[in-house]
Parts: sequence; structure tokens; C-alpha cells
Amino acid sequence: MRRDDGTNANRPRAIADALADLLRATGLDADVARAAILEQWAAVVGAQIASVTLPRMMTEDGTLVVGVRTHGWMTELSMMERQLIAKLNATQPTVAVRKIRLELLR
Repeated sequence: MRRDDGTNANRPRAIADALADLLRATGLDADVARAAILEQWAAVVGAQIASVTLPRMMTEDGTLVVGVRTHGWMTELSMMERQLIAKLNATQPTVAVRKIRLELLR
């Protein structure tokens, strides 16, 4: 039995490689990359901003939706949007954050 790449299917290979192939084949690799942005939020923005925000979702069109605790922080973060986008995109080059939409947490 041979895989599409011409190698022997019985040959052992790393689970990470097999999982990456499966995600690509099913089209889920983009979803996983978008989810990684949410996981990296706190490390990218730092403890102070992370303590008053909650990354909620990353849309297919590149919009990161972030919940914010106060109007003051919403104003501050909206002024920092370009910088935050650049930092996020540097950490996850396969997914482009194009916009950050801020929503007040309730």
C-alpha cells in the first residue's frame, strides 16, 4: 500500500506529521490556525491587557472579536489596533488578522 506521496504506508512516521496531513486533507488546518490566535492572545498582548480582555473568536475573513471589560479599555485598545494586529500576525504567519472588533463584556 502506498500513500499519495509515493512512500510506504507501513513505514512509521511522527504523529504530528500524520495529524497535519489529516487536518490539511479535511480542511481543518485553517480552523486550527485561527484558534491558535485565541490561545496566543495573552502572550502577545501582555498580562495587563489580557486581564481586561477575552478573545472570543477569529472569523474566516480575518476579524478577531475581543471582549473588553470597560469603555476606557475599548478606547485604549482601538488606538492600539494596528500594533496588536502586527504582533498577532508575527506570531501566526499562516493566519492574517485584518481587524479587531471590540465588544463590551457583560
